[in-house]
Amino acid sequence: MGKKRKPVVISGLLLLLLSAPVWARAGFAEDAGIGTATVLANVVYMPVKVVYATLGGITGSFAFVLTGGNYNAAEKVWVPSMSGNYVLNPDQLKGQQPIYFSGPATP
Repeated sequence: MGKKRKPVVISGLLLLLLSAPVWARAGFAEDAGIGTATVLANVVYMPVKVVYATLGGITGSFAFVLTGGNYNAAEKVWVPSMSGNYVLNPDQLKGQQPIYFSGPATP
């Protein structure tokens, strides 16, 4: 390689290396934003879901006792209230996956 080309090649490589963080920055900012939103959403969502599931568990237990041990009656309360998502993930906030606060009702 000639002496005249060496500074051009070095300058080109330096420019390429310095511009690489600019390309990566947009993806990082988006990931950081959705990650922060996920954490903040879970701060509210998780306690509400746990309270809902706990109350459903208690209510289903009362249904079991008050119906003379009818498991099907209790299960109709337990399954919807205790299943579903307890933690949200970024794909759910982006709308790529559904959010199930309560689970499916038993047939």
